[in-house]
Amino acid sequence: MLSFREVSAKLQELKLPSEVPIIIHASLSKVGEIQGGVDTMLGALFTLSNRLLLPTFTYKTMVIPPEGPDDNGLIYNTDRQVNPMASIFNPKLPADRTMGILPEKFRLLPDAHRSCHPILSFAATNFDDALNAQSRKDPLAPVRVLADQNGWVLLIGVDQTCNTTIHYGEKLAGRKDFNRWSLTDKGILEFPGFPGCSNGFNQITPVIEGVTRRVVLGNATVLAIPAVYLIDVTRALILSDPEALLCDRSDCLCCESVRKDARAEAKGANARKAD
Repeated sequence: MLSFREVSAKLQELKLPSEVPIIIHASLSKVGEIQGGVDTMLGALFTLSNRLLLPTFTYKTMVIPPEGPDDNGLIYNTDRQVNPMASIFNPKLPADRTMGILPEKFRLLPDAHRSCHPILSFAATNFDDALNAQSRKDPLAPVRVLADQNGWVLLIGVDQTCNTTIHYGEKLAGRKDFNRWSLTDKGILEFPGFPGCSNGFNQITPVIEGVTRRVVLGNATVLAIPAVYLIDVTRALILSDPEALLCDRSDCLCCESVRKDARAEAKGANARKAD
């Protein structure tokens, strides 16, 4: 069983710059037993920085409408049974269980604040400028602020498929995003700028190997990557190959929609050159 001192010491081996903001994705079950559990992990993370940012997404607020934009990575009018079970968003709604226990415990801290995006909210400590930057049309703005302030990405027991910062790199590269709908206290509202599939993101691993710091914590690997570098590499990969980092599943509506969009753009560009 890992003690607070052991967890903290391992995280310190990453030698992150002091007081920079850090966005964290974690699966504590992959780490193994920790004395004091999630509270110990949070305490150890605060030894790295007091400016922490965690996604606290609430997918349970999402509904599927009967119709909407074409090529939106979605089959409409298919969730008649699920839609009535959707929850109305409020800032006290728990983070989705698929995100692990850490975000939920973190958002309940007395010093933590949370943004109000009904689907893609973030929680933070001493980093309100990141939360305040988020808007209905710009859900990934907290990641932009993190990068602007030379922040880092920390992955604890998870791989790049959980890395929200890569989605921001996709946005800067001009990759197609999507619209989703959420149940709010003002009714069902549409939210643009929703990122696509992340199942192909591990393709970036060898490209960022040279700047990735890693330690082994219990049974898990912890990765630390500078956000600016990660975003720049993501953008460059997609500009070089518009189909980079997409998954290979033929039934992935999001990735297939991105491919269709990219191929249409390439065809149009070639036609313009021919003229």
